[in-house]
Amino acid sequence: MSALDDARGKALPEDAAACSCGHHHKHPPLQENAQPIDAAALISARGLAMKRGSREALWNIDLDVHRGEIVTLIGPNGAGKTTLVRLLLGIERPTRGRIEKSASTRIGYVPQRFDVDATIPMTVASFLALGANVTKDEIKRALEETGAARTLDQQLSKLSGGETQRVLIARALLRRPDLLILDEPASGVDFTGEADLYDMIGRLRDRHNLGVLLVSHDLHVVMAKSDRVICLNGHVCCSGKPEDVSQHASYVRIFGPQAATALGVYRHHHDHQHGLTGEPKPLVEPATSTPTPGRGI
Repeated sequence: MSALDDARGKALPEDAAACSCGHHHKHPPLQENAQPIDAAALISARGLAMKRGSREALWNIDLDVHRGEIVTLIGPNGAGKTTLVRLLLGIERPTRGRIEKSASTRIGYVPQRFDVDATIPMTVASFLALGANVTKDEIKRALEETGAARTLDQQLSKLSGGETQRVLIARALLRRPDLLILDEPASGVDFTGEADLYDMIGRLRDRHNLGVLLVSHDLHVVMAKSDRVICLNGHVCCSGKPEDVSQHASYVRIFGPQAATALGVYRHHHDHQHGLTGEPKPLVEPATSTPTPGRGI
């Protein structure tokens, strides 16, 4: 895989419509399984398409998430980020395409919205025990890992936005996941809390050797905490390392030139990198590469 994969179209006849990413091109024909499934990935998708009525919500999506990496989906509202997550979770079926994961791969999921009925008294401990074969000690450990230990006996409805998100991540951890999928985990969290939250997710990845798929419209902090970024706008506009994506024409076109310059302030640094199986490896100087055309991720 190159450092950056571009999904730009070529010049087309006058009747070609402008797609939502700003490129003037026709959507390429759906080519299911155009690329082979990655057997090393925790989850793989090839040629995914989703149609709602006459509207194409997603088309030609290829995706891999490996153990030990944080992959972030970014894009404007209506770009199909949550739709893609629902397909990966099996909540909805794609119109076309293929998703594969091992039967033994466990997924922990943190939804975009979680509404608590304030009229129902329930402590955090009781909530985390619902439908789960877990002990009180396991619940305590999960809350400690997410920085929410003090919420154990608090009413769920009384938590702040940041506390609620940490409790939901603790609930996902109790599934002992291989892959953690988080849809807008920083919703309702202030700027400082957002940076702390993404730091915590990075620590969980390192401690448990997880694969992490994040969905966010927050650009600077989340991109800086990611190993790989996928810019989605119905299709994959561009993907690769955060510093490469932030300079890409499609990214700048969608988010504006100021988005490219602000990323470096919050750049997250590791003293190691992760192999496909998640094992830490010494950092090596990356070879200089030129963006290449293609849809792959």
